[in-house]
Amino acid sequence: MLPRKLCWVPLLLALGVGSGGDSGDSRRRRLLAAKVNKHKPWIETSYHGVITENNDTVILDPPLVALDKDAPVPFAGEICAFKIHGQELPFEAVVLNKTSGEGRLRARSPIDCELQKEYTFIIQAYDCGAGPREMAWKKSHKAVVHIQVKDVNEFAPTFKEPAYKAIVTEGKIYDSILQVEAIDEDCSPQFSQICNYEIITTDVPFAIDRNGNIRNTEKLSYDRQHQYEILVTAYDCGQKPAAQDTLVQVDVKPVCKPGWQDWTKRIEYQPGSGSMPLFPNIHLETCDGAVSSLQVTTELQTNYIGKGCDRETYSERSLQKLCGASSGIIDLLPSPSSATNWTSGLLVDSSEMIFKFDGRQGAKIPDGIVPKNLTDQFTITMWMKHGPSPGVRAEKETILCNSDKTEMNRHHYALYVHNCRLVFLLRKDFDQADTFRPAEFHWKLDQICDKEWHYYVINVEFPVVTLYMDGATYEPYLVTNDWPIHPSHIAMQLTVGACWQGGEVAKPRFAQFFHGSLASLTIRPGKMESQKVISCLQACKEGLDINSLESLGQGIKYHFNPSQSILVMEGEDIGNINHALQKVSYINSRQFPTAGVRRLRVSSKVQCFGEDVCISIPDVDAYVMVLQAMEPQITLQGTDHFWRPAAQFKSARGVILFPDIKIVSTFAKPDATGDMKTTGTAPRSAVLEEMLHNLDFCDILVIGGDLDPRQECLELNHNELHQRHLDATNSTAGYSIYGVGSMSRYEQVLHHLRYRNWQSSSLEARQFRIKCSELNGRYTSNEFNVKVSVLHEVRVPDKEHVNHLIVQPPFLQSVHHPESRSSIQRTSVVPSIATVVIIISVCMLVFVVAMGVYRVRIAHQHFIQETEAAKEAEMDWDDSALTITVNPMEKHVAPGHGEDETEGEEEEEEAEEDLSSSSSEDNSEEEEEAGMGRGRHGQSGTRQAQLEWDDSTLPY
Repeated sequence: MLPRKLCWVPLLLALGVGSGGDSGDSRRRRLLAAKVNKHKPWIETSYHGVITENNDTVILDPPLVALDKDAPVPFAGEICAFKIHGQELPFEAVVLNKTSGEGRLRARSPIDCELQKEYTFIIQAYDCGAGPREMAWKKSHKAVVHIQVKDVNEFAPTFKEPAYKAIVTEGKIYDSILQVEAIDEDCSPQFSQICNYEIITTDVPFAIDRNGNIRNTEKLSYDRQHQYEILVTAYDCGQKPAAQDTLVQVDVKPVCKPGWQDWTKRIEYQPGSGSMPLFPNIHLETCDGAVSSLQVTTELQTNYIGKGCDRETYSERSLQKLCGASSGIIDLLPSPSSATNWTSGLLVDSSEMIFKFDGRQGAKIPDGIVPKNLTDQFTITMWMKHGPSPGVRAEKETILCNSDKTEMNRHHYALYVHNCRLVFLLRKDFDQADTFRPAEFHWKLDQICDKEWHYYVINVEFPVVTLYMDGATYEPYLVTNDWPIHPSHIAMQLTVGACWQGGEVAKPRFAQFFHGSLASLTIRPGKMESQKVISCLQACKEGLDINSLESLGQGIKYHFNPSQSILVMEGEDIGNINHALQKVSYINSRQFPTAGVRRLRVSSKVQCFGEDVCISIPDVDAYVMVLQAMEPQITLQGTDHFWRPAAQFKSARGVILFPDIKIVSTFAKPDATGDMKTTGTAPRSAVLEEMLHNLDFCDILVIGGDLDPRQECLELNHNELHQRHLDATNSTAGYSIYGVGSMSRYEQVLHHLRYRNWQSSSLEARQFRIKCSELNGRYTSNEFNVKVSVLHEVRVPDKEHVNHLIVQPPFLQSVHHPESRSSIQRTSVVPSIATVVIIISVCMLVFVVAMGVYRVRIAHQHFIQETEAAKEAEMDWDDSALTITVNPMEKHVAPGHGEDETEGEEEEEEAEEDLSSSSSEDNSEEEEEAGMGRGRHGQSGTRQAQLEWDDSTLPY
């Protein structure tokens, strides 16, 4: 049996109810349909949906389906719509199938999870009612729809702060120094949460955990690195990295350590810049320590430079003269040379002024250098650098020893080191009273074995012996007496670096060798040096200085050592100490200082208020870098070739070799005028500037063989040397002028150096070479060569010989030939006239030659009277392509003479007056005939009567 609902359909059809009926029928059909659509659509009471953001499809659970019990009745059993209740909802529901009632929920616009994560609204289903015109639609009950928006990982993490900064104390391990934090704008926990942090910077002692906490993995040190900068990134749970990394800056704070702050380890010093502060900003950090007083010692360590500091590298003799030492000082360790060859076998450093003794070498001082017996007053000086004696059992190390040369080994006097003690031995002879007297003097000083340079002076005024070390006085701590030495005729041997054993051994040899370095070992017999000279000799050209003593303050006490290499300051106020140390400077007064490093050390001693344990302040270790000075180029200039008459070589004053010599010193200065932008090249160092400084020697060497002392020599007035505080040595090989003096002093002395040759008849020329030095050969000049040639004279023939030479013209020989009378008569007329002319010419020529000889002798006297070098220079001429015309009637005046020739000129004027009176009787016609008769031979004869020339190349 069919359901009741379905039984109405055939009945309606039978009654004629259809679509094509009239209006009445339609009304009846509607009424019938209303009676048919009895049920409401049915849907679930609740739905849960998920939609992915930026998508329009909603997945519902359960699916959206509406059912109607009126089915399959058309319209009444069909679903026509789903309606959503709510304002501005971004969703809509559509019917997919009216018959089955399937529907779909979709988004009308893009869904953004970050704006809204969930939606809840009401939905109802509607059937199609009684017909197609939405009549009598029935709606279902209200169902709740809950939609959740599914997130998409579209945003990257970002840090809350663009940079982070933290300060840590060195030497500690932190669990967390700071925490970085990043956020993500995604809506879901998966994509909005930060799951990991990472340090991008490599090789840093830091780590970070998942929560952004940064910790150090090792103890940090302020001295090693003051600050660290690291980059950190973040990842969300979708492993998307941060769009931009963040910077984390970690400053390391030092643990408060007492010590000096704000000082520079390297300090550069430009030569010639005067006094330069060493620590202009230094200050002391006491970490709030209760300091009652502070002592600061600043030490300039220069023991490895030369003889302890940058002293002038002049010879010892020059230094002694500069310091005003007394004369008669004997240098026992001079630089090796031909005259001082006893030091040639010793080890020397690069400057050849410091001698190194390795325990196997000694030097014998030749006899005659030092007097055999010293007087009761004498002085021994030396520079010494010595360390502890080698070996388990220390032996005597001899510095200076005077012992028996043969037969015995008696030590007459000696200076040696034994167990870091300096001992001076002095044994008197029996020529004085036979009494027990002081013989050994001992000094025990730490400096003897500290491997540093020290200056020692032993002043002996027997029986008192005083030691000066670095300018300070030390009395002997022990004096040992002994008997005088028995007299003998045994010769003595003075040695350096070891002691000579001449007896009691199979073969004489050295013993008691010295280990160390020595320099400037001298002995001054008969006199002691003053304290002023001793201080000057050991003084250093560089040292510490204080710019302004007034600025130190009243509460500061300070003390310099004699060489000004150590400065001690003491005070109670830390601020005053800081200010005083900032005033400490380095100064180097040398014009050409040795370039290199000078070490600096600042040590401190602190006293606290009543505390057993006081703070400790580390030493300051720094160094001064002395830059290279501009090196001078010494140039000798002057006339390098000139002539002098032979008579001047024979004269007592000789020939001045360097009448116009000039000593010039220049240095290269960078040319700052070049424009780098326009030329594109670096400035050239082509600008030369003159500079003034001292010289210490000039050597004049003879070229072409030594001087023969029997006929030639070099001479120099010793007054010229003494006035300019210079010395000189003379030998057959040349002349040496030495001593520290200005370049102008050396010029003045060289202007008076003369060469004499009293047998100059066979001499053609002599050559000499001069070379000068500064700083004991550190800077040398060019080698300047001078050649002086001899103008030889010709002996003037006597009158008869001159007449004989002149009266032999060829045309006169016909007078003596036997010919016919007519020819004799024919020719006799001519000879008679010619004879008269010839006789007159001969007389005139003889007179002119005699006057020429007289004038040459007068000229020689003028040459002898020359005293100034500038006048000598005017006599010089170039010997290339000479063209000389000599007029025997002109007054012959030696070139270069001034007021000193007044007397000679008056004599010449008198001679000229005699000549004019005697020749006034001759008429001008006879003079012209006499000149024509002389011809070329007359000119040549006149020249040869005055000067002798090599006329092979001269155009006459």
